[in-house]
Amino acid sequence: MKRTTISLLAVTTALAAVTGFATLSAPGGDAAAPVAKAPTRLPVERAGLVCPAPSTSEVAETVYTSYTPTGTTGGPAKAPGTKADAPTAKLGPAVSGATRGGTSNGGKAKTPQAPATVTAPGKPVTAQANGSTAPALTGTATGTLAPGWTVQQSTVVEAGGDRGLLGLTCGAPDTDFWFPAASTSKERQDYVHLTNPDDTAAVADIELYGPEGALKSQFTEGIPVPPRSTVPVLLSTLTSEAAQRDVTVHVTTRSGRVGAAIGVADAKLGSDWISPAADPASTAVLPGIPADTAVVRLVAFAPGDDDADLKIQLATKSGTIVPAGEGSLHVKSGMTAAVILPDLTRGEAGSLILTPSDPKKPVPVVAALQIVRGKGENLETAFIPAAAPISARATVADNRAKASTLNLTATGSDAQVRITASAGSGGGQPSSKTVTVKAGTTLAVPDPAPQGLKGAYALTVEPVSGGKVYAARTLSLPLDGVPMFTVQTLVDDRGTVEVPSAREDLKVLAD
Repeated sequence: MKRTTISLLAVTTALAAVTGFATLSAPGGDAAAPVAKAPTRLPVERAGLVCPAPSTSEVAETVYTSYTPTGTTGGPAKAPGTKADAPTAKLGPAVSGATRGGTSNGGKAKTPQAPATVTAPGKPVTAQANGSTAPALTGTATGTLAPGWTVQQSTVVEAGGDRGLLGLTCGAPDTDFWFPAASTSKERQDYVHLTNPDDTAAVADIELYGPEGALKSQFTEGIPVPPRSTVPVLLSTLTSEAAQRDVTVHVTTRSGRVGAAIGVADAKLGSDWISPAADPASTAVLPGIPADTAVVRLVAFAPGDDDADLKIQLATKSGTIVPAGEGSLHVKSGMTAAVILPDLTRGEAGSLILTPSDPKKPVPVVAALQIVRGKGENLETAFIPAAAPISARATVADNRAKASTLNLTATGSDAQVRITASAGSGGGQPSSKTVTVKAGTTLAVPDPAPQGLKGAYALTVEPVSGGKVYAARTLSLPLDGVPMFTVQTLVDDRGTVEVPSAREDLKVLAD
């Protein structure tokens, strides 16, 4: 064989290795077309979260619990001979911005006593911040600590107008948020907290909708949120109209992105956070109503051009039922509708399911519940927004021994779900089990703590097979006769992202 032939073969082999594919000659001399590969799901390499300022009370005690679940490997690929940056997952204070309609935290902000920095997947890390000067926090996780990173902010206020247990899963920054079940009534102090985690300014708009439609608003358009800062806005100062018991809040950004949550303080019913509801949809699931709930108030809003007629059902441990006397709700376009559901749970935990009364006429809605527990003057409130189904995995942190209950609801068909309790922040062994949730039912899993637990732990929920699964966690910390509690719906952690396959094409070299 001639030397030139050998050289050409070597070049061809090298090019095939570089491009990652080779062609095979068909009998007719034509090259077989390369087969396109399906997109691949890869772990995310970076995740961001924001936590609003927890409280303005001097007696507030706040715990942050930060956690990354195991089972997903993240981080950028390393080239041969190079060293990847060490993964991180940490929080830092956001500078307080201007306050609209109230007072800011004031004074010199104090950072948590520890940074709540996760060092390895599978073990929660906690930190504390007490008093009224605890700041809003922003945080970023990278590498192996990014997929599924979650932070829970839990605040106990023993006395005063903010009395209660306020719980919030710190959220990812975004550009669009819906909050049913807000209020501008005199008994309530509802603040929407806008937190900007980025190095550039954001501009936000706030729209308010009551039972008669959009409320006449002032100072709600073009609210600036400076870089790395937080701005709390008192809802009742944004409108000159009469106080409204039920209001839907829509937060959008003109530029940039923010984290958003509504802090609620009720003079008689206690305090908690309202988290964003799931995106508008014709079906809504509101999971995790505690068994001993005394009052359930459903608030819904139809953002489109059509009215919505909704069928109300309750998924209990034994099946789906229609609440007596309150089996439907009419929601006018652009207006907020509310209904009280008396004696709803009857001693059983459940989840509310809203579907179109006429399946042929689906209309998107957003919805949330305000629930009240207790008797007499010892009352406490919490909020349950409509949740999206868990597609792959969801985690909630800051669970405590004999204080946490996990509620799972399946729709469509039976579902198998894997529940993993992590090791505790102070020690203990993780545990995992698989349960079956019957279609149209709610399964309560009380105290799913791992063995030898010390400190707080995280719960991870992963659908294995079957129908859609919705989940919520109730954390109960009774104090002096008040049934203090908070409910967090579990949101899919989006720990992986779909990446389209790609290949090099030598034809581009000829262009």
